[in-house]
Amino acid sequence: MISSRAVAVEALVRIEEGAYSHVVVPTILRQKNIPVRNRAQVTSLVYATLRNQRRLDDLISRVSQRKVNRLDPPVRAALRIGAQQLISDVAPYAAVDETVSAVPQRSRGFVNAVLRSLTRLGPPWPEPESLAVALSYPDWIVDLFVAELGESDARGVLVAGNLPGVLTLRPQIGRTTAQELTDELSAEGIKVERGKLVPEALLVTGTGDPGTLPAVASGRATPQDQASQAVVDYLDPQPGDRVLDVAAAPGGKTTAIAGAVGPKGFVFALDTNSGRLRLVREAALRLGLTIETAVADGTNLPLRPGGFNRILVDAPCSGLGVLRRRPDARWRIQFEDIAPLAALQEQLVLAAIDNLALGGVLVYSVCTLTKAETLGVAERVLAKRPDLKALAPPASPWKRYGPGAILLPQAASTDGMFVLGLTRPE
Repeated sequence: MISSRAVAVEALVRIEEGAYSHVVVPTILRQKNIPVRNRAQVTSLVYATLRNQRRLDDLISRVSQRKVNRLDPPVRAALRIGAQQLISDVAPYAAVDETVSAVPQRSRGFVNAVLRSLTRLGPPWPEPESLAVALSYPDWIVDLFVAELGESDARGVLVAGNLPGVLTLRPQIGRTTAQELTDELSAEGIKVERGKLVPEALLVTGTGDPGTLPAVASGRATPQDQASQAVVDYLDPQPGDRVLDVAAAPGGKTTAIAGAVGPKGFVFALDTNSGRLRLVREAALRLGLTIETAVADGTNLPLRPGGFNRILVDAPCSGLGVLRRRPDARWRIQFEDIAPLAALQEQLVLAAIDNLALGGVLVYSVCTLTKAETLGVAERVLAKRPDLKALAPPASPWKRYGPGAILLPQAASTDGMFVLGLTRPE
């Protein structure tokens, strides 16, 4: 049977080639037929290695005569995995021997020598002078957060981004309740806690692959972070509402909205990507919901003006609020990406507004914390549409941020998020 370390090495190599961690890791685990008891170990090891990548490279560079970025990808991945285990207090013999066996024979001598040298370097491990290296982020992310959020909040965000995300379930309205789902999961030996931000949300541990849970497979629950659930709560869809979801895929918020509006409501989900929009339809089928979908450009909507009393613009963004669940994103996104994203976000909101009925509510949300994509978009939209009125922001632990509100990930152990509520007064 293939070892957990070998699977982790393969996953890291594929992520370095461009695959997304949250997609490729579950895929590999299924393809390799990894036992359930080992899946959590592989996932944890891959995600921790990605989060700490820069810190690990700093340690490896102290004992290796070859530059980390010049190594063959499987060797680089194995050294990072070995280093991650060592700084996590895994016994040196296990961290070294089992990691060495995960690389090709010709590379084992080098990997063994470097990891053995690392065991003599710590603990205690040498601390780098740079905060970006110590917390394992690109310099620009650290500099941007410090400049825009202040040093204290920025450090809190960065530290929170290095903590593993807890699996959170959303009970499906009409099919189960939070208490019924808690009782069911507890009976299976799964630890369950209620959410701090969304009391109906369930934080669960000891599950392995959430897709194997009967409650998820049967459509009675959906994995969704509390911050995303809170966005739908702020939109506050009511039974019978007509709701437009402009950038709907993969459908977590869309299905929550459809459950809230019920069979007498109408949900129209749009996305530019037909493949991702298929995920919305599949989620609706699993949950027993009716959702109309269409491939469409959200900046040029071919819809009747004023046709919806609720609109969600959960726009594409830099994703810097979800780094604990998407650890590879910090190495993928670039500073130069932010301005074009902010311009697109503004276009999406302005295009969607005309489809909002008088007295209706539009919520703009992004799972990021950059000023350009949050406060900047909000201020530009309101400047261009003075007929709009900003709604009161959600309560603590959300923090008012201009006309909207920001949720820092350390505030309630959630993703980072920004929301802006707008209405067209009657």
